Amino acid sequence: MKQNITILGSTGSIGTNTLDVLGRHTDRFTVFALTAAKQVDLLFKQCVAFKPQWAVMTDIAAAQELKDRLQAAGLTTQVASGASALVDVSQDEAVDVVMGAIVGAAGLPPCLAAAAAGKQLLLANKEALVVGGDLFMATVQEGGGALLPIDSEHSAIFQSLPDDRSSWARRVDKIILTASGGPFRTRDPATFHDITPAQAVAHPNWVMGQKISVDSATMMNKALEVIEAHYLFGLPPERLEVVIHPQSIVHSMVQYHDTSIVAQLGTADMRVPIAYGLSYPERVTSGAAPLNFETLSQLTFERPDPARFPGLQLAWAALKGRPGSTAVLNAANEIAVDAFLTGRIRFDQIHVVNAETLGADWSGQTDTLEALLALDVDARQLAGAVVARLS
Repeated sequence: MKQNITILGSTGSIGTNTLDVLGRHTDRFTVFALTAAKQVDLLFKQCVAFKPQWAVMTDIAAAQELKDRLQAAGLTTQVASGASALVDVSQDEAVDVVMGAIVGAAGLPPCLAAAAAGKQLLLANKEALVVGGDLFMATVQEGGGALLPIDSEHSAIFQSLPDDRSSWARRVDKIILTASGGPFRTRDPATFHDITPAQAVAHPNWVMGQKISVDSATMMNKALEVIEAHYLFGLPPERLEVVIHPQSIVHSMVQYHDTSIVAQLGTADMRVPIAYGLSYPERVTSGAAPLNFETLSQLTFERPDPARFPGLQLAWAALKGRPGSTAVLNAANEIAVDAFLTGRIRFDQIHVVNAETLGADWSGQTDTLEALLALDVDARQLAGAVVARLS
């Protein structure tokens, strides 16, 4: 029997890669809904190719344009708009699987709705866990569905852990997340004030969107992934480590109490963790090229330089801070990255915005979605004030 899937963020890199994998397994999956913000042309092409029941665009004008074009093409896909429509197609009773690939805190409400409805949630949106934290994990448990990580690092960890989740705390010594080091791994930090957005988004190994590419350059993506790993796998912050691995072949590792290390290796292709999540616990073809050990030159590892990547340590500061700290850090980083990409602050000031906002005098609750979203708004205002001062 085919599974119905909703893809939240189908026009982004994770979304397009998911559709590539789905296109190889049309006997297993049917696309129920595709969603995007404003990319009408690409979403239209995806609707033509996969013929979903629903297409959702958060931008109202874009949704109307898409509706007109679909009708003119004779397609029956229904079009909805707004944030509430994202929730609707995530919790619809016809849906079996939800791919959460919306970038940023905007992905939290629909992912939370999918979890509450007991869907199999493939989570590529790390911010949903970073912001949602304990509330998100409790919702997954109460909903009775499955949460499968799609980030290459967390998928690698999940594949390296025992099937029996109850044994993780007893058997695992620590989790080691790998990081490529991004485009500035060897650049002199004294020159970071000259880094341009074009340079920051040019990742040496992965093809990603602008925001996550900048996060990789600052290693804030790894800080967020440390937080995500804490919630996903239940280990305390002191048992989570990061090591730079420039080749992006070893995607992460688990060290056990007997000092054995289990790792997942593969080419730098997001279709691999996507295919694993879609087919779990089975395995299906992903379309990625296999790793060729005969041509593999070397695997190297190094410690992250705190002078080059000061933002990385904010992960542990947030995890050990007051409730809501991880949500505040995420909001600040989204504001800071946008300010950098739009030329309002320098690359080296991203960390300034994040650190000052995290250390500011803020307060908020974290026990409901509404409280978390209110805290997110407050944190963005605090971060915006720092940006204004720096501009």
